[in-house]
Amino acid sequence: MEYLEFELPIKELEDQLLKCKIIGEESEVDVTETCANIAKKLTATQKEIYKNLTPWQRVQMSRHPDRPYVLDYIRAICGESFLELHGDRSFKDDKAMIGGLGKIGDQSFMFIGQQKGFNTKTRQYRNFGMANPEGYRKALRLMKSAEKFGIPVVTLIDTPGAFPGLEAEERGQGEAIARNILEMTRLKVPIITIIVGEGASGGALGIGVGDVVLMLENTWYSVISPESCSSILWRSWEFKEQAADALKLTASDMKKQKLVDEIIKEPLGGAHRDREKTFSAVSSAIIKSFEDLKNLSPKDLVTKRMDKYCQMGVFKG
Repeated sequence: MEYLEFELPIKELEDQLLKCKIIGEESEVDVTETCANIAKKLTATQKEIYKNLTPWQRVQMSRHPDRPYVLDYIRAICGESFLELHGDRSFKDDKAMIGGLGKIGDQSFMFIGQQKGFNTKTRQYRNFGMANPEGYRKALRLMKSAEKFGIPVVTLIDTPGAFPGLEAEERGQGEAIARNILEMTRLKVPIITIIVGEGASGGALGIGVGDVVLMLENTWYSVISPESCSSILWRSWEFKEQAADALKLTASDMKKQKLVDEIIKEPLGGAHRDREKTFSAVSSAIIKSFEDLKNLSPKDLVTKRMDKYCQMGVFKG
């Protein structure tokens, strides 16, 4: 288990608890009371730290190396029923954008999301979760297939942004994202969007238009990352914590601004601390959202979705 800087007091207590248990197992000394006291202190420390996280610490949590990625969620939720689909039928198969059909119970869904890697080799293979234009075109192809067969769409967002390379721009990165936003607003099947990690810029918006938009507790959603914002405004990354605070990018901020609909609670310490509980919470949220949407006609779906986004950013004096 890796620990972030602000989690070091937790690490110290966990190490103490482990040593205490080892002493109890290897000797005849009764350490039950000591272990209980350390465990009690550990729980109190965890609650104190995680209930007072700053926006920048939430950003760090969303990037935790042990945090589950999109394929982890899909495989846990769908099991053996998931069938990955490949290619945009035009240029190539983008490895940063994954998608395919899967079932939760008896209900089929089209799952689409950005996949990051878990080590150097897979990070390069997945392009660090940054999709090229062909990734967004693949996503759109899958959405259109889902619409054709009346299958609801679930998008899982976890990206530091769309790939900013010259070749991506040459192939129409901006157009591909804009096209997805347009087509998603008028897709005639339910769309459930969940931010499970980082939700940065147009890279997130390219698959982020939904009838229901949910965020896991320790995730962020913003037009720009704190580091990039800091480098533009202060010409240095040193002010990333101030930028994170000013951007109002946390799940609670998004909910307050009515830019997302619900926050999915994470286990104490983050999604990586109890993966199964997190997977179960995400699965339940998908089913609940679908139950609320499944009886709406295609026309009503599109109308409500359009109204939802038209109301964003409108303030009455």
